[in-house]
Amino acid sequence: MNRYTTLKQLGDGTYGSVLMGKSNESGELVAIKRMKRKFYSWEECMNLREVKSLKKLSHANVVKLKEVIRENDHLYFVFEYMKENLYQLMKDRNKLFPESVIRNIVYQILQGLSFIHKHGFFHRDMKPENLLCMGPELVKIADFGLAREIRSRPPYTDYVSTRWYRAPEVLLRSSSYSSPIDVWAVGCIMAELYTLRPLFPGTSEVDEIFKICQVLGTVKKTDWPEGYQLASAMNFRFPQCVPTDLRTLIPNASSEAVALMKDMLQWDPKKRPTAVQVLRYPYFQVGQVLGPPAQHPEQHKPPVRTAQPADLRPLSLCRSDQQSKADQAQSRTRHQPLQQIPLPQQSSGRNGPDPDTDSVTFVKLPIVFPFILLGNFVTAAVQGK
Repeated sequence: MNRYTTLKQLGDGTYGSVLMGKSNESGELVAIKRMKRKFYSWEECMNLREVKSLKKLSHANVVKLKEVIRENDHLYFVFEYMKENLYQLMKDRNKLFPESVIRNIVYQILQGLSFIHKHGFFHRDMKPENLLCMGPELVKIADFGLAREIRSRPPYTDYVSTRWYRAPEVLLRSSSYSSPIDVWAVGCIMAELYTLRPLFPGTSEVDEIFKICQVLGTVKKTDWPEGYQLASAMNFRFPQCVPTDLRTLIPNASSEAVALMKDMLQWDPKKRPTAVQVLRYPYFQVGQVLGPPAQHPEQHKPPVRTAQPADLRPLSLCRSDQQSKADQAQSRTRHQPLQQIPLPQQSSGRNGPDPDTDSVTFVKLPIVFPFILLGNFVTAAVQGK
């Protein structure tokens, strides 16, 4: 770690600390994640999902893991520097994004997601905080701590992802979900980009389903029999709601945008288009130049380096910003939902923390760096879920 100078600590969470650093050789800014758990062998390190997935993923819209270092039994991830995340970008806006900007953001998210799915992984925690930005022009998917291989065998844990972006099959505790849960989340994010307000801001898992029903309408048993089986298994009855036209909720979206969001937000995961199919929708066929700006071409990615010096002192941690958690909590409170309709505020009966994100995420930081950021960025990467 003597190749890097630490500039400041950005956050501290259950599983690790994140620091902003600078390469002594090149002067390049980086984000460094120092895991709190000790690792006594390289085999332990290489089995982490973050490492296993990112070693295989090199794309302009996927954040880069530059280096993995184990030193004195401490594990460090070195990531490329990104200025902010999509949540921060939306929170700081004082006016709505033009549709051309939204189209380019969504296009880049889907380009990265289709690449991830093509290479056999699904993300499981797609949300604005895990989409890193250099302004609205460049967007990259981050935080692969919950990623799973598509070919891996169920059952999977149902206790994943941030609630507001959680697909119905996960809310209903399916154990055999797959990549369509990421497409659902992108649909939620796209709607939020238009309104700067979350589409389904549930206060619990049950309330989340109520919010979805209020927008999409109650799903018919013939349209999603598997969903009714899942609901029956957990003694849940769908509330009877009529759908709300997305054009009413998102009046600044074009008809092509509304059509795309409707398809991504299908109750039945089998009816959602894949990320590759979404990219072929008329919404993107408008003659607009889409993708990362010319000044940010994807460079050839060298192999992830691993280093294990013998007797170097571990990276010292700087004083953390004690206000970050409180400030972000306050800003999220100001991030009001689209609708203020009184709903049953039942608990799902699940144990564990239940804020606007559940147990897999912790604190929202005002600035986020590659998928490790400890807030809503340090996920259960070290857990064997």
